[in-house]
Amino acid sequence: MSELIEKCSIAKIAGYKLVSVDTITKNNALEAIARALEEKAEEIIKANNIDIDNAEKNGIRKAMIDRLTLTKERIKDISEGVRQVKSLSDPIGEVVKMWKRPNGLMIGQKRVPMGVIAIIYEARPNVTVDAAVLCLKTSNACILRGGSEAINSNKAIMKIIQDAAYGAGIPEGALNIIEDTSRETATQLMKMNGYIDLLIPRGGKGLIKSVVENATVPVVETAAGNCHVYVDSDADLDMALKIVLNAKTQRPSVCNAAETLLVDTAIADEFIPMVFNALKEKNVEIRADKKSKSIFSDVNDATDEDYYTEYNDYIIAVKIVDGIDEAIAHINKYNTKHSEAIVTNNYEHSQKFLNEVDAAAVYVNASTRFTDGFEFGFGAEIGISTQKMHARGPMGLESLTSIKYVVYGDGQIRE
Repeated sequence: MSELIEKCSIAKIAGYKLVSVDTITKNNALEAIARALEEKAEEIIKANNIDIDNAEKNGIRKAMIDRLTLTKERIKDISEGVRQVKSLSDPIGEVVKMWKRPNGLMIGQKRVPMGVIAIIYEARPNVTVDAAVLCLKTSNACILRGGSEAINSNKAIMKIIQDAAYGAGIPEGALNIIEDTSRETATQLMKMNGYIDLLIPRGGKGLIKSVVENATVPVVETAAGNCHVYVDSDADLDMALKIVLNAKTQRPSVCNAAETLLVDTAIADEFIPMVFNALKEKNVEIRADKKSKSIFSDVNDATDEDYYTEYNDYIIAVKIVDGIDEAIAHINKYNTKHSEAIVTNNYEHSQKFLNEVDAAAVYVNASTRFTDGFEFGFGAEIGISTQKMHARGPMGLESLTSIKYVVYGDGQIRE
């Protein structure tokens, strides 16, 4: 029996058992996981260093290595995320609503687990923790398939999570990681109908495209993050500068980092030199349109492809636009429906932007970097959904549940 078939089989059985695990047991398991991650941080970092060394030998970009890297501080933050999930209300068993029909039937909607959730992701070992604990809290069994770049980190983390969770009463087989990182196994996982109830891909455009095109199991699309910041004609330029620098440079390798800056023509002469000099001080490569270059020439040319690109790096595309309508049109053409921001003191412009920009998260006077389950108060997230079916935006606990109708009668039959 292949590793994939074996782990899918045990996950399916564990998923049925998880439904009956009470909230106290799940929360005790989450606390045990948080403690174990902190206590065994050195063990995780040792495995992570192997992955980092391999990544450097393979010439992986610095920004991507940053996504891969785990430190004691980052592990502490990950553990805090686990405890935040523990502190949240358990959605399983919640009666969403109930109503009485004229024939006396009481009909209700009750939250239930999806069953078995599979996640395919790339070089982000923190996802191993986020995915496992969110699935555990929502009584879903999970099957995780990370990328080869982080395999040593992922295996070490999962072993620690499994030992802590199973020791606290979680059914064995509920938490699984696929150690075979071949493309063939990933493709097979996408077609495990009868075992997988929901598949969530987390990664770049290529991974998302492969999953959407090849999967035969239900998929929640978590697209890449080609995010924009639009500096409006009525913006506070000092505020705008801080937001742009944060959105681009605070952590450029993540999906909620800004990739394109749009500047209103009315304030371009003042703002372009200000922001370009600041970006250059942060070693950001600027790819700009002709209008921007006429104001500040010491930058590279932007192509149409640049406006479609999620760089995940110290690179930003820039365009001067003639008003909010052109800004919105540009965003809706080039974005991946992830996170978009406007900087403005004009209320009408802010509301127009909020209403007309098609994205999972839309900001007024704040950085796109806040699109995150932890920042939204979800404790963690299993992904940022950019589709409109079932779940959208940071996918916290409720996004990992389904609805079951429960019906109470006293002998009714249908005539």
